[in-house]
Amino acid sequence: MGNKVIWITGASTGIGRELAKVLAKTGNIIVVTARRKSRLTSLVNEIKFAGNHASAFVCNVTSERSVQITTKRIREKHGKIDCLINNAGVTVFKSLQETKVYDYDYVLNTNLRGAFLCIKAVLPEMIKRKNGHIINVLSVAALKPFTNSAVYSASKAGLFALANCLREEVRKFNIKVTNILPGATETPMWDSKTRQKYHRRMMSPRELAITIASIIETPKKVHLEEVIVRPIKGDL
Repeated sequence: MGNKVIWITGASTGIGRELAKVLAKTGNIIVVTARRKSRLTSLVNEIKFAGNHASAFVCNVTSERSVQITTKRIREKHGKIDCLINNAGVTVFKSLQETKVYDYDYVLNTNLRGAFLCIKAVLPEMIKRKNGHIINVLSVAALKPFTNSAVYSASKAGLFALANCLREEVRKFNIKVTNILPGATETPMWDSKTRQKYHRRMMSPRELAITIASIIETPKKVHLEEVIVRPIKGDL
């Protein structure tokens, strides 16, 4: 266990933040990125205070240049990237009729384009080393229709399909591609009223982080390709 260099995108809040703390405790070197530096700094300080290893870089996953620069800096500091966790994600809770073109671009660029750019950045080195793990934090919305989530669902379904194709292309290089499809998780993506109403029904970010951490530590020849994780009482 441990000793992996793990890059987590969208790590300033929610699932990504908890993932960083959980994975650091198992001896991994954690690299966290997000658009805002202040929250990353406090996270890294918390991990280091606990005696574990972490570093942070500001990265806008929608920007090819930003992703390429960040990837280069991670490799310069840590030598490699063993695992990429595409966790950065946004949404708008609107009907399709109410969804603006700006909303579409915002969600698709972050959730789908961002993951695509990060995968493209880490893949050549993983192929060269014949080792690596790409984990995509998706949503059950990629498989099940929900009202007021058309663009979000499309972005997650698009990444689901992209990752499934990628998996078939990189099996021969011993690279794992895992899609995690969580149900309702209590993160800032939900408004405070919804979080307060369904707090007891939702999974916590830490609970989901612990689940994802266990997937990373599966034996070398074991490949968990798709994992659906729902609250025990089902979808909201």
